[in-house]
Amino acid sequence: MKQILLAIALAMPLAASAQQTISINVANPSKAARTDQPVVIPLERYGEVRSAIVTVDGQEIPCQLDDINQDETFDELCFLADLKARETKTYSVTLLNDGEPRPYPARVYAEMVMRNDKVKEKNKHNNYIQSLTARGDCANPYNLQHHHGVDFESELNGIRIYFDKRQTLDLYGKRHKRLELQATQFYTQADQKAQGYGDDVLWVGNTFGLGAFRGWDGHEPTMIEPVKTRTQRVISYGPLRTIVEVIDRGWKPNCALGSAASPVEELTMTLRYTQYAGHRDTDVDVFFNRDVDGYQFSTGIINVKDSEEFSDKQGLRGCWGTDYPSTDTLKWSRETVGLGILIPREYIVSEQPANKDNYAFVVGTKGRHLKYKVAYCSDNEDFGMHSAKEWFEWMKAWRKEVEQPITVDL
Repeated sequence: MKQILLAIALAMPLAASAQQTISINVANPSKAARTDQPVVIPLERYGEVRSAIVTVDGQEIPCQLDDINQDETFDELCFLADLKARETKTYSVTLLNDGEPRPYPARVYAEMVMRNDKVKEKNKHNNYIQSLTARGDCANPYNLQHHHGVDFESELNGIRIYFDKRQTLDLYGKRHKRLELQATQFYTQADQKAQGYGDDVLWVGNTFGLGAFRGWDGHEPTMIEPVKTRTQRVISYGPLRTIVEVIDRGWKPNCALGSAASPVEELTMTLRYTQYAGHRDTDVDVFFNRDVDGYQFSTGIINVKDSEEFSDKQGLRGCWGTDYPSTDTLKWSRETVGLGILIPREYIVSEQPANKDNYAFVVGTKGRHLKYKVAYCSDNEDFGMHSAKEWFEWMKAWRKEVEQPITVDL
């Protein structure tokens, strides 16, 4: 009997720390080298996973575990692949049901912070939160958060999303390739500017800014109102990707309807923004709680003052222009930016002519989901583009890369 009990005791640690190792072949079909290419592995088939290790060519590389649906269980594993032209690499992934995710250097950042009346410096507020919900009758949700909404960044970009009916994406332009928003909180101080930190580079007003998602009444974009509640939350802080969501519950959209649409009084819409390390583009996923076949929505980019436009008439549209990032033209200098949006063809209803505010698209989906990507650059960058020609060439290459993705074989 003692021998049996001893055998059980010896077996228990093995069962408690069970692991699975899988091999994943990742291939680059392109003639161009690819860096920081996201590989995302759903984990539902592997049972409970609490930690993971990824290696390639015998070397450990950073990976990330994410709880997408916020049920206290990791749903996805993410790592980034670097591949030469036409190269295939085999990655070894070890999944364990104990421990915690291994720490790796942060290459992305996300933040939600409430104002702290005791803090005078605009870049040092410290009432950090992870989620905030406002009722639809909240008088001024825009000023609830310190920098007016959730913000996030990679080394190349920085974005905040306004916490109000506009839900606009506002932009932070960098001079150097690095993370900065934790230090500046979108309010760069004079000493930081002297050290080469970036700052707000775009005035958005009621426009799309960079790819805000709106309704469409048949003639113009409509705001995300009325709603029962509006929520912003951070799903993942990194280190390789940050994921934030905006959830509009009980939205009564003032939307044009196609012949196939049945009127729906209310929708719950979730906007998910995913920012990968090493990327200046951002993934936008729009989820609805029911089919919206026939409903018409809108998105696009702001028509920066006197901007030059580019469009391939198939969902890729951009501009290059210069304007003040604030109505206070005495304290602010003019900023030059390149903006871009890439919408899959299947979601496009029409491309609208430019007006004084926007370069707009009317979009829709036959189901409950649609997606697109947005990107931008600042002329201040020491690592980016500095003319309309350069920016539009980058956009064309962007489309080619998106439409010829790496392949992942489990």
